[in-house]
Amino acid sequence: MPKNKTPRFYFSLRSPYSWLAHQELTARHPELVERLEWVPFYEPDESSARQLAEAGGRFPYSEMSREKNRYVLQDVGRLTKARGIEVTWPVDRDPVWEVPHLAYLVAAAHGRGQDYIAAVYRARFGEGRNICDPATVAEIGARLGLDPQSLAGASQRPELRAEGVAMLLDVCKDGVFGVPFLVHGYTRFWGLDRLDAFVEHLRTQQPSAGSVPQPLAAVGLGRSADDGHAGGCG
Repeated sequence: MPKNKTPRFYFSLRSPYSWLAHQELTARHPELVERLEWVPFYEPDESSARQLAEAGGRFPYSEMSREKNRYVLQDVGRLTKARGIEVTWPVDRDPVWEVPHLAYLVAAAHGRGQDYIAAVYRARFGEGRNICDPATVAEIGARLGLDPQSLAGASQRPELRAEGVAMLLDVCKDGVFGVPFLVHGYTRFWGLDRLDAFVEHLRTQQPSAGSVPQPLAAVGLGRSADDGHAGGCG
């Protein structure tokens, strides 16, 4: 497993737990956002899965059961209600997750990665829209002042496909099995309810000028866990 000096935040634009973690982190600790390397975690389609296998990797996530899906709906309902957030659940029919996640790479290359993530989460969980529809991604790109077609067509570009596969290999190397997943060096944190521990870890790793760590406010999070979730993978 790689010993990363830059802390990584593995996120999925599919996951409601990633959505909530993104909201918590950007609202409560905006000073940390730029310190993190944001890495997409997404289920590869047949083409990406084949390239990943050829590179010696295997995506470590399997589709959730109906029972687990019911749990996620209930659990996220509790979490959003406690936060005063309304959620509009999307319906995913034959999704191709490369469409929104590789478009993130385009947005990030233009310095708009965080704006794009927030806009996609708003479209998915605020409006219940299909973020795997290139037209949705194009509209988000236009709102951000980016070339709509460049974002909408990101999944068709071989170089971005290759970059996506390289990130999925990092998923394998870092031992990521769900999201949100936070990595710093050999230290790993999985799930929405581990964000406060991650913030505390980073606090202890960055001494002040006087070598005395400065406290960061704890992330006030509710807990969200089951045997296969821990506030991740949804």
